Order: sequence, then C-alpha cells, then structure tokens
Amino acid sequence: MDKVVVLEHYNSDWALKYDQEKELMLMLLGKTVIAIEHIGSTAINGLSAKPIIDFMIGVNDLADVKLFIEPLAAVGYEHVYHPQFPNRRFFRKGERNAGTYHLHVYQYGREKWEDLILFRDYLITHSDVREQYSQLKKELAEKYYNDRSAYTTAKTPFIIRVVEIARKELTEK
Repeated sequence: MDKVVVLEHYNSDWALKYDQEKELMLMLLGKTVIAIEHIGSTAINGLSAKPIIDFMIGVNDLADVKLFIEPLAAVGYEHVYHPQFPNRRFFRKGERNAGTYHLHVYQYGREKWEDLILFRDYLITHSDVREQYSQLKKELAEKYYNDRSAYTTAKTPFIIRVVEIARKELTEK
C-alpha cells in the first residue's frame, strides 16, 4: 500500500530548502548540469503540497546520469529505476513513499523539461488556475488518502490541459 496523501499549507521554507539542495547539486555534479529548476507544488507560492521538494536537473545526455549515482548516494539520494519513464532518471532522498526530495533528471530543453516549467509558471501567473488546482488536489487527497499513486494519476488530466493552454498561449504571442 502507498503512503497516505497529506497536503500541507504552503511553507516558504520549501524555497529555502530547494536553494540549499540546488547549491549541493552544483557542488557535487558540476558542469554536467546545464540547469536546475524547482518544480512541483512546493515551487508555487500559496499552493498546498505534499512536503516533498521536487526539482529537476537538465543534462545534455541521460547517459551522463550514471556518473551521478555515486556522488548522490553519498549525500543520501537513492537512484530509483522507473522503466515506464525512459526519458527521465529519478533519485529520492528519504525513505520510499516518505522522501524529502525528489530529483528528476531530463535532457535539457526537451518536451518534458519544457512542460514542467510551463505548468509551474502558468500556475504562478494565473491565480484562478492555481486555485482550481488547489481545490482538485484537496478533493483527490481526500478521495485517495491511502493511495498516493492514484492521487498522482488523477491529477494528470488537469496538468496536461494546463500545459496545452500554456503552450497555445505562448505560440499566440
């Protein structure tokens, strides 16, 4: 069974924790890192979230990620293989289903990289959509309290719709 879904009110410490982890990543991984971005709900001021800092690192080649495994393990990150996500590499800091940091590694500038930034930035700049997402998350957290995977899956159509809207608005500018 998955860990329960518990949302917390936005906490400004999340941004500070991300900044600290970003500095650690730059120190550990160096020039292989093209960019680092805070993603997910903890990156959006005012949005409730599971207290897990999601962030992503952009690299030129996902094959380079094998060089990350040892240095990240030394600071508490576990490499988790997800065959259903061949274009992402994933590391978790903390216990399974109770991690404190989730590190996603993507090829920089590819579609998934751009989609995650589009979604985050759209919620930051559109308070009405941010509120809709907040309400959806609360409803889903109640409905899927004991099933974090189902909670995450149930959010996906909303996220896809927002990314499509954001992408369309960008092309119309």
